[in-house]
Amino acid sequence: MSPIQVRDALPGDAEDACDVMRRSIVDLCEADHRGHPAILAAWLANKQPAVFRAWLAEAGNSVLVALDQDRIVAVGAVRDSGEITLNYVSPAHRFRGASRALLAALEQRARSRGNTRCTLSSTATARRFYRAHGYVETGAPRRQFGTETGFPMAKPLD
Repeated sequence: MSPIQVRDALPGDAEDACDVMRRSIVDLCEADHRGHPAILAAWLANKQPAVFRAWLAEAGNSVLVALDQDRIVAVGAVRDSGEITLNYVSPAHRFRGASRALLAALEQRARSRGNTRCTLSSTATARRFYRAHGYVETGAPRRQFGTETGFPMAKPLD
């Protein structure tokens, strides 16, 4: 297995990045969407190339991609405020270090913007992953995309 590389996303990454996010949601987040068509439709609605390119142009937003042999295998985003807004991995790369490398890069970007902590809203699927990486829950679950599985979490940055 080659080492995972993380870099800033480019407009040309939009199609592949959206494919990764969509497959991650559909295939890995069953505990959250339970196969419910309306929940899936709401969650997938903004995972479109034009929206992705808009995220790249948004001031105060960093979108990163993790690559394995030049192929996008994970997509993440963090705001200058330290809020992680995206963190999706290709089903074929789950448990292979892509999410860990991407999360580390997102946290480093937040640090470089002067943040002393990162915040996020975790799915039920990713909750254990974030706990294993030092995040703690900071409140009750919130509705997100029609689910009850938006767990607010935070982690102090060193």
